[in-house]
Amino acid sequence: MVTRQLPKPAEIFELMSFKKPEFNGRKRRLDAALTIDDLRTIAKKRTPAAAFDYTDGAAEGEISLDRARQAFKDIEFHPDVLRPAASVDTSTTILGDSSALPFGIAPTGFTRLMQTEGEIAGASAARDAGIPFTLSTLGTTSIEDVKAANPYGRNWFQLYVMRDREVSYELTRRAAASGFDTLFFTVDTPVAGARLRDKRNGFSIPPQLTAGTIINAIPRPWWWIDFLTTPKLEFASLSSTGGTVGELLDAAMDPTISFDDLDVIRGMWPGKIVVKGVQNVADAAKLVDLGVDGIVLSNHGGRQLDRAPIPFHLLPSVRREVGDDATVMVDTGIMNGADIVASVALGADFTLIGRAYLYGLMAGGREGVNRTIAILRDEIVRTMKLLGVSSLAELQPRHVTQLSRFMRLSSDAVEAASTTD
Repeated sequence: MVTRQLPKPAEIFELMSFKKPEFNGRKRRLDAALTIDDLRTIAKKRTPAAAFDYTDGAAEGEISLDRARQAFKDIEFHPDVLRPAASVDTSTTILGDSSALPFGIAPTGFTRLMQTEGEIAGASAARDAGIPFTLSTLGTTSIEDVKAANPYGRNWFQLYVMRDREVSYELTRRAAASGFDTLFFTVDTPVAGARLRDKRNGFSIPPQLTAGTIINAIPRPWWWIDFLTTPKLEFASLSSTGGTVGELLDAAMDPTISFDDLDVIRGMWPGKIVVKGVQNVADAAKLVDLGVDGIVLSNHGGRQLDRAPIPFHLLPSVRREVGDDATVMVDTGIMNGADIVASVALGADFTLIGRAYLYGLMAGGREGVNRTIAILRDEIVRTMKLLGVSSLAELQPRHVTQLSRFMRLSSDAVEAASTTD
């Protein structure tokens, strides 16, 4: 029999705990965000549909993006037990210098569109976190202003080869003069992908006030106040504005980009050069043989060729082909620190976050980017401790299995099957 008694007031008071109210709305909502998905939810509530969909969306049916995220969800970890990891070292060396974490901020275009602090928020948050920041050719903050925001940190510049080559050459010279240490030569955007959300939203640069955008803005007045009371939204490095994103890209990009262009830029650039947008093993091997300083396995966040290879799935094959000395990075689909740990275990030297960074920016400006980095850092540390590893160097392929719901057949196998049928 359970002995019962009247509740004792003193014991009740011991159980009562009231949290101190937080009157800063931005801090309150960011503190409540425990995952990148939480930041995405906040971002969607606070950002007009066209700007949010530009960030959140991908090309055509968005199959590449969905598959990339699913690939990370399909990770199976294999922890070592009775291996103390009371503290872990998340630092690494990438392209000859240090990073406090195994990820940096990827290049993103039109960033001030998402939230007016834009690239300055990203660069200064990266500075304080001790990680690299990458500025896009289609950025809305100048090369020089990013350098001023991150004067002693790692600044990287992402370069598109334009129809007017002199534009690309001048950007290369400016980035070098400003002390950017690495250039990302981007190869997956000879033409624009079909980003259907943007077309359906009538999204343009700069945004246009239409009946639809005005109705959508009513519950988000803060975004429009920021937009209308800060400097005009325009490309910091390009003079052309006006039109959909696809129209702007098609007008600027050149489908004749080739290895000759890579040679020219390599001859101009004094720092490290990385080729971004590699999507097969043969190209990875050729570029490493040519002596580039690194490659990024990427399908442009699923924003170019839909149904392109999943970079995370491609990673082990590329690492086996190019050997241990080549610098291999990976992006697309990263939404959790565990995704980053798995990538390092399977051979990535480094990873890049794009949408995860922008969700934080839209959710709370500079503080939101800080929150993105903090969430990913905590997830990386916790995952490493649970795996029983104390440093990134201890991560091995044996720690991860890539579960796959896709069966990949060679073209020969497909042809044989169709012949049989």
